Amino acid sequence: MKILISNDDGYLAPGIVALAQALAAFSDVTVVAPDSNRSGASNALTLDRPLSVQRAENGFYFVNGTPSDCVHVALTSILKEAPDLVVSGINQGQNMGDDTLYSGTVAAATEGFLFGVPAIAFSQVNKGWDHLDAAAKFAADLVRYGFPELPRPFLLNVNIPNLPVNEIKGVRKARLGKRHASEPVISMRDPHDREIFWIGPPGAVRDGGEGTDFDVTAKGYVSVTPLQVDLTNHKQLGMLDMTFK
Repeated sequence: MKILISNDDGYLAPGIVALAQALAAFSDVTVVAPDSNRSGASNALTLDRPLSVQRAENGFYFVNGTPSDCVHVALTSILKEAPDLVVSGINQGQNMGDDTLYSGTVAAATEGFLFGVPAIAFSQVNKGWDHLDAAAKFAADLVRYGFPELPRPFLLNVNIPNLPVNEIKGVRKARLGKRHASEPVISMRDPHDREIFWIGPPGAVRDGGEGTDFDVTAKGYVSVTPLQVDLTNHKQLGMLDMTFK
């Protein structure tokens, strides 16, 4: 089995190192990840400058671009043949609900999906890398399982509680929850007395009801959410029949 691994925390992040080690035990892995933290990059591609690819001492490739850049370059240039799976993560912190629209972790997996390769994004619920070994184990178990019931390609978003292996209750399917709007931006002054802004933290959970990813992980389960790229509002598309006659 050939697996391409990427992330948005950068090629030196503990999460991607742990994931690569876990998957290398039973598959042929290639790691292509950003040269630095690119959290929140979403699906951006770098089109205003060339990209460079370098290789670290541990064999990981790193790119001076976004997570989507990394997977795009890997699939079109670095790899000689398409992998069986694209895996992204393990991210430091959750990617649930509306987070998936901004997440570079999810974007890396999405880029693989757009190329017709099954893809899975893995994240830990809390930051700090607590119990990363457990997250890597569950990620490896899910990759081994392979989701044979799903049509190819599939795109899955997985969030893993920061708990020891024996305290994680299992794996559950989940729908995306929703958040409130983000917190206000933080205004500061730079050394030249110009006003600058930091984007604020994500908003509180608005919909964390039964069956959401927020709900499932809070109860101690790993959440698995199938995603799709089609943004068409099919209900409103039908309503436009009355307009365009």
